[in-house]
Amino acid sequence: MVMAQFNIPRELYDRLSQDMNERLQQISAMARQSAQRNDWARVHRCADEILKHDAESAEGFFLMGLVEKAAQHPLKAVEAFEKVLELDAERYDAAIELSSQYVTSLRYEEATRLIARYKSYLNNSPRYLDMAATNYTSMSLSAEAWPLYKKANELQPNIGLFQANLAACAVFLGKIEEAREIYESLLKQNPNHQRNHYQYSRLETATDSGHIDQMKRVLDASKQQPSQNIFMYYALGKELEDLLRWDEAFDYYKSAGDAVTSVSNYNIETDTGLIEKIIDTCTRQWMSTDPNSKPTEVTGKSPVFILGLPRTGTTLTERILSSHSKVSSIGETQFVEVVLRRESGVESIEKMNLDMIEAVAKKDIWLVANGYLNMVDYMLEDTPMFIDKLPYNFLYIGFIAKAFPDARIICLRRNPMDTCFSMYKQAFTWAYKFSYSLSDLGTYYIAYSRLFDHWKAMLGERLIEINYESLVTDQEQQTRGLLNKVGLDFEEACINFDENTAASMTASSVQVREKVHSRSVERWREFETQLAPLRTQLDAAGIRVD
Repeated sequence: MVMAQFNIPRELYDRLSQDMNERLQQISAMARQSAQRNDWARVHRCADEILKHDAESAEGFFLMGLVEKAAQHPLKAVEAFEKVLELDAERYDAAIELSSQYVTSLRYEEATRLIARYKSYLNNSPRYLDMAATNYTSMSLSAEAWPLYKKANELQPNIGLFQANLAACAVFLGKIEEAREIYESLLKQNPNHQRNHYQYSRLETATDSGHIDQMKRVLDASKQQPSQNIFMYYALGKELEDLLRWDEAFDYYKSAGDAVTSVSNYNIETDTGLIEKIIDTCTRQWMSTDPNSKPTEVTGKSPVFILGLPRTGTTLTERILSSHSKVSSIGETQFVEVVLRRESGVESIEKMNLDMIEAVAKKDIWLVANGYLNMVDYMLEDTPMFIDKLPYNFLYIGFIAKAFPDARIICLRRNPMDTCFSMYKQAFTWAYKFSYSLSDLGTYYIAYSRLFDHWKAMLGERLIEINYESLVTDQEQQTRGLLNKVGLDFEEACINFDENTAASMTASSVQVREKVHSRSVERWREFETQLAPLRTQLDAAGIRVD
């Protein structure tokens, strides 16, 4: 305390200290109340006031960390929360807030260590149990998140956010019945919650129109703009399609796509331009120059990259392969792109752009390989192979092949019309922005097809091509062929992949719990009239759709 610097009687000092402590506690309480109202200016003033009276106040730095977090200043928030723990190592609230900022900054290994150290402190804090679990989920660690979500709900039941997070985690872990019960409870509490209607619709095939009628009533009573109804549109489209009401289903899919497009501020030329830049940069000469020959810091593990456009069977292939005793999966990570972006040295708010591709192509590819393996190290299990399954990595096949000469690269292909329509009717939470307009989808698919042909010409048989239609209609033979190409012996578990209990956090997290089926093959033909412009666009580019 500042008063300790003055020579005053001990009794008076103690009384003044007590008065000051009470005052600082009042300021802290005021700050907490202001934080609940998102009044961050007042929280900032309170933090300043506390630190003015006590420059080493853990609470003052904690409040400042919350302010920086709200302002989306992760580096400053990290600095503040780290200072709290330096001053008071028992502050589990600061530890979990810090882990959240580490996740934001993709410092996953540090985040996992921090949560592991402090999670035993959380037994009486539902809020921070939920936050720690969400941090785990963000790092594709759903199994670790589950008990924390459960405990949060036990300590403080009937909190909508806690219940919804638990239900989502249940879906990832294949606990579909538990998820259904939670979503039904949530919808009884709040029948107008559109995101919960959407999640509920994904859990099973609709067999009657009961939920459809309920959702339509919610929409009819809603005064919101179309951009606020997007999840409901997708849910209605999905259940109407389940009931074979094709035209109605398409109308809702189109409403959803149009609503996203209206607010996305997206230009397809940005994405097609990136593809052209990659083709021009990653040439045969570039591929043969300075391939990675240095040992990496993480040894004894061979990566298997599964990629291709979304909705082409990447998750199915991942589940088949990861059911093998010598293979584990780290799920969908963005670490390839993150490392390429970082090593490029280009400062930009964009995830990837033309300058980054040009710059990173000139860097030592060993930096990319080692950087990637260091990032995934915290997730690796005791198997000689691990899968990184991210559709979007098809952009970076050249970098992957050059950085990892021994990596297996598996690209999924599917009928172009089924591929495009399956993407069109999927809510990707605004990823794959080209997928919300049929015109943009056609343009992107044409560019993607050219990129695939480029990689195929460059890599030949090293690029393992899997046809979705063949996989679902001749599962065992195709699985045996895939395992052979990857260098693995056949195991019966790969056929019974639906018994794999590992988490799945993809758009196919429900479907992977089923046996393989061919219900989605040529589904686009039920919407042939509505999709005619897309077919014409692909036909004109010489892309066969039959």
